[in-house]
Amino acid sequence: MALKLDRREFLKSGMLSTAALVAGGSASLLLPRELSADPIPDVVIVYGNDPANMARSAVDALGGIKSFVKPGNKVFIKPNMSFARKPGSGCNTNPLVVREIARLAAEAGAAKISILDNVLNNPSDCLSMSQIPALCQDIPNTVVNHVRAERLFREVKLPQGTKMKSMQALGDALDADVLISVPVGKSHSSAGVSLSMKGMMGLVHDRVSFHSRYELHEAIVDMVTVLKPHLVVIDGTRILSTGGPGGPGKVIPLNCVVASTDMVAADAQMLALGTWYERKFEPTQVKHIKRAAERGLGRLDLGNLNVKTVKS
Repeated sequence: MALKLDRREFLKSGMLSTAALVAGGSASLLLPRELSADPIPDVVIVYGNDPANMARSAVDALGGIKSFVKPGNKVFIKPNMSFARKPGSGCNTNPLVVREIARLAAEAGAAKISILDNVLNNPSDCLSMSQIPALCQDIPNTVVNHVRAERLFREVKLPQGTKMKSMQALGDALDADVLISVPVGKSHSSAGVSLSMKGMMGLVHDRVSFHSRYELHEAIVDMVTVLKPHLVVIDGTRILSTGGPGGPGKVIPLNCVVASTDMVAADAQMLALGTWYERKFEPTQVKHIKRAAERGLGRLDLGNLNVKTVKS
């Protein structure tokens, strides 16, 4: 799934063209107000105490939901709701963050909003304890459910895969016009951390092979060459610092949301903000984040990115 529009390059070229016109004497040809504002940041960090408002502010800082979702679009939202744990455990995405992203998509005119995950514990317990279905039940054109049946997945080739050349991915995610990743920041016993890239494994039928047949980090990167979100909103209201992915473990409130159109940058930023296993890590120390950057799927050099911090 390739990005349909590189918004940052579009804005950049538009600004340069207008600057040239003004310099040549056509000062009356001015940019629209929305294009004359500050450049769209690479990464947004929103701090606050209202998860819904933080999520909305993060998307607004990236240009607003209408930059991503058009009327009639099919929108797929991938949260963490794989474990039969309450929101405070840090195992699943804060339901208020998920609800707000779904609300934004509905406001933008989405024809279908799917909020799905291939859960690991008892499906009904995972859904009910996550509180996501209950909070999203009044959002138009929205379905929240688990997915396990093999018929819901289909084989997809991975032309850019280095080791994994195909996988069975969820059909609804492959067919979506807009794929939005809304994970929680949490530790992971095998991958180090589970953020937007690792979270995409919830859209794959055979996850065991990622651990048994392939080297996990390389398989994650192969996977996201196709399951590449258009928008990432990482729930950092509280992170599961130890004991991930299923807990119990140490939960640390960061009171933030990190958002980006670059999944690598988003994961790198949340990693840098958090404390994991009682210590701090650099993005280059997590193999799948480093390898994704090396393979040109995003950037982890946070010091060279436009990172905007917002108080909500």
